[in-house]
Amino acid sequence: MSVVIRGLSVTLGDAEVVSGLDTDIGGGGWLGLIGPNGAGKSTVLRAIVGIVDYLGTIEIAGRASGPIDRKERARMVAYVPQRPQLPLLMNVRDYVMLGRTPHLSLFASETRHDLKIVDEVLERLELSRLARRELGEISGGEAQRAVLGRALVQQAPILIMDEPTTGLDLGHQEQVLELTDELRHERNLTVVCAMHDLTVAAQFCDKLTLIDHGRVVTSGPAREVLSLERIAKHFGASVTIIDNPDVGFIVAPQRRGR
Repeated sequence: MSVVIRGLSVTLGDAEVVSGLDTDIGGGGWLGLIGPNGAGKSTVLRAIVGIVDYLGTIEIAGRASGPIDRKERARMVAYVPQRPQLPLLMNVRDYVMLGRTPHLSLFASETRHDLKIVDEVLERLELSRLARRELGEISGGEAQRAVLGRALVQQAPILIMDEPTTGLDLGHQEQVLELTDELRHERNLTVVCAMHDLTVAAQFCDKLTLIDHGRVVTSGPAREVLSLERIAKHFGASVTIIDNPDVGFIVAPQRRGR
C-alpha cells in the first residue's frame, strides 16, 4: 500500500511543528525520515497513525486516512513508537499477542492461527526464551524487540517505526533491520521510519526525506539527499561520505582539528 502525504501541518500547543509537508512512498517501499532532533519526524509518524490532529491529507492506498475507523486503521497500519508505555507486569508473549487484537471480533479468543503467528515472530526476534518473562524483568533492548514483535504480528501492510533500533546492541540492530527488510519483500510491506543513523538510513531506505523545522528540505535516494553541505547545514556535523559498491553508502563522523 502506498502512503502519500500532502500539505501536512501539525500544531502542538501554540507551536506549528510540521508545516506544509509533502512526501510519499509506493507500496513495498521503505521511506526514511531524517533530520536533526526536534525536526518533526516523530510528529509526522504520529499523524500517519492517527494519534495527532493535522491539516492536509494523508492517503493510504489512495484513500484519505481521516475517515478510517480505529480498528480498520490498525489492520492497515502497525506502529512502533520511540517511547512506548509498557504494562510491566504483562509477560512478553501476552504483550506481543495484543497485536492480533484488530483481527479478533468482540469477545473472541485468539485462534491457533494467531498463536502460530506470535510464536513465529517471537522466534525470529529471538524472544522465545523470554516469552513468559514479565516486561518489567527484561532489558530495554529486549523490550524494544517485544514492541516490534507486537507490531509485526498485526500483519498490517504498512509499518510505521520511530527510531526502532534505539537501545539495541549492534547485533540486534542489524537483526531488526534485516528482518524488517525481509518482511518487506515477503509481504510487499511498506515501511515509513524515522531514523537518526544516516548510514543505516542510506543502506536500508529506498527514499529519504530530510526534514528541518517541520519542513521538507529535499527528498530522494540517499546519494542525492545526503551531501556534505546538507549534513553540515542541517545536522551541524562534519562527516566523510564513503560510497563504495563493496561496503555501501557510509556517513562517518569526522573529528574536528584532524
